[in-house]
Amino acid sequence: MLTILPGKPNPLGATWDGAGVNFAIYSDNAEFVELCLFDDLTSPETARLRLPERTTYVWHGYLKGVVPGQLYGYRVHGPFKPEDGLRFNANKLLIDPYAKALAGQVNWSSPIFPYQPGNPDEDKSFDETDDAAGMQKCVVINSYFDWQEDRPLCIPISESIIYELHVKGFTKCHPDVPESMRGTYAGLATKPVVQYLKRLGVTAVELMPVHSFLTDKHLADQGLTNYWGYNTTNFFSPDSRYSGSGDRGGQLAEFKTMVKSLHREGIEVILDVVYNHTSEGNHMGPMLSFRGIDNPTYYRLTPDQPRYYTDYTGTGNSLNVRHPQVLQLIMDSLRYWILEMHVDGFRFDLAATLARELHDVDRLSAFFDIIHQDPVISQVKLIAEPWDVGEGGYQVGNFPAGWAEWNGRYRDTVRRYWKSDDGQLSDLAFRLTGSSDLYDRDGRRPSASINFVTAHDGFTLHDLVSYNEKHNEANGEDNRDGTDANYSWNMGVEGPTDNPEIIDNRERQKRNFLATLLFSQGVPMILGGDELGHTQNGNNNAYCQDNQVTWINWSLDDRQVGLMEFTQKLIAIRRDHPNLHRRKFYQGRSIRGTEEKDIVWLRPDGQEMSDEEWGHGWVRSLGLRLNGETLGDVDEAGEPVKDDTFLIMLNCHHQPIKFFVPKPATVAAWEIIVDTNDPGLVAGSRSCAFGDSIDLTPLSLVVAREPRQGPAGVLDGLGK
Repeated sequence: MLTILPGKPNPLGATWDGAGVNFAIYSDNAEFVELCLFDDLTSPETARLRLPERTTYVWHGYLKGVVPGQLYGYRVHGPFKPEDGLRFNANKLLIDPYAKALAGQVNWSSPIFPYQPGNPDEDKSFDETDDAAGMQKCVVINSYFDWQEDRPLCIPISESIIYELHVKGFTKCHPDVPESMRGTYAGLATKPVVQYLKRLGVTAVELMPVHSFLTDKHLADQGLTNYWGYNTTNFFSPDSRYSGSGDRGGQLAEFKTMVKSLHREGIEVILDVVYNHTSEGNHMGPMLSFRGIDNPTYYRLTPDQPRYYTDYTGTGNSLNVRHPQVLQLIMDSLRYWILEMHVDGFRFDLAATLARELHDVDRLSAFFDIIHQDPVISQVKLIAEPWDVGEGGYQVGNFPAGWAEWNGRYRDTVRRYWKSDDGQLSDLAFRLTGSSDLYDRDGRRPSASINFVTAHDGFTLHDLVSYNEKHNEANGEDNRDGTDANYSWNMGVEGPTDNPEIIDNRERQKRNFLATLLFSQGVPMILGGDELGHTQNGNNNAYCQDNQVTWINWSLDDRQVGLMEFTQKLIAIRRDHPNLHRRKFYQGRSIRGTEEKDIVWLRPDGQEMSDEEWGHGWVRSLGLRLNGETLGDVDEAGEPVKDDTFLIMLNCHHQPIKFFVPKPATVAAWEIIVDTNDPGLVAGSRSCAFGDSIDLTPLSLVVAREPRQGPAGVLDGLGK
């Protein structure tokens, strides 16, 4: 016979102390809470114990003798009054919001709805059927892990190169990963994968959601799945579907081992997190956790009709970030992933939702205030997806100091420029130089701009140059899903082709996008697989495709190997030259009384662009000279940082252009180091002297450098 002791209200969740477990759960409106214990996933509960104490709305109790691996859940008792926003139903087993691991998956054929499906009263009806057999169970965990001196890498964000990937899709088809480890956290930690990322040169992987998530019923009914994972059920537990170590707590050690392995090779781990909504959906959704624990606390309800949910996310609900307990939940989750799981930062999905105090997006909302003041969270990389689907939700450039943002304007402008659309030149200049129009006015720096051309949401790089239209038929929505604003160009044929000229044009265009991305000021983010020519066959919303559409194909042909090697080269050049990732914005004027400008914009005739010419919508070609003597920065010893001077020339015209180079200051000729029309170019094999011209082929980008004079009169070498 188990005896439950009073226990303590903190910490929330299930905490094993070596002798037993303290259980604590918050509910403002509950009448009482029962703890249920299970021996396995489908058998009836072995014990149901009423938590004996409540302290400031935290219900708590302590059980001696309970050990890690124990399965548990809660039944929360209270009024069922949907029209008042109260939806308690103790017939439904609930997930602890602070559970550190979940076992099993939700069974949609179980009675997991608090109402009776098909009843004319819809969600106002009450279902008395027990659903425990079809619910996930929480797992008591042992938090110990030997980190072996693992420490945060603290790579400056201005020096970061981010690589977005999906834990499963990246290794599912990798031939050098043991089959049992493919698609898992452990697979991502294997030597072939980690060494590939290191050789590529990226400094951080941004993992698509790994918080435990739910596959939506409409997808499950079609035999599909929520592959992307933007449907969180629990904010503390790593999803066990990516675990090769089972779901009784082994997933935690496996995740930590992955982080430790990546850290050893100098690669940070950033998590894509979804704190704006949960998997419980709208008023007709299932009851899994928050809805049954305390619906009006955790969700934003419509003020005059609390039966319904305010939805800024397009998923049916929005977390009530105005409530202190919900804010605490999010902050506790973030700190947990930093302190216990050693992650290095977060990308916040639909972050504008988190900023909404009442209705409008508020830059000074409690969410931002608390993060800014938190000594742990404020020190990691914080990246916002600066929009949601609500009114006024597009907030690119409006997040506070200390935040970086996915720069959607960068993506659209660069795509439109290389598509040769009219009138892109002026906006392109801002995007290439760190988007000072968006970030300089409040004291932020170029590193506030996370530059990307492609991401998980949209076309891959290969598809961007191969399709004019989306092809999402496999998603089962009659091709209605996914954006139509792709700014893509198929080069003359929709989809695959054997035409060698079109293939060559597409490959060069891919190189144009990659070179533009990696030679722009700001922080580049590469979509995993783009450097390998990965295709989704024109699907620009492959959120439900857990198959070869989204899994990276590692069987590479010569073209794919060439693209990967070209990407490595670009990353190495960027990494080695601070002039290509400046910490400060350009001033566009003479520096300290000299005639040397930090940046000069050039016409193809080699002369500086005039103000009037920026407004000519028909202009397609331009150059920019980045002065390596004017970085305005110092190194750790306080010495001025100097670098090579670079000349970047872009031509999105369908005709070749002769670009006359300006006079270099320290050498006889500019050294050509990148030509997207000549991907195999060897550094030092081509040069161009003052008065000569460089032939820019149609749709191409060329980079030249003027090596700076070293202390002993020796020119510094490329890749120093």
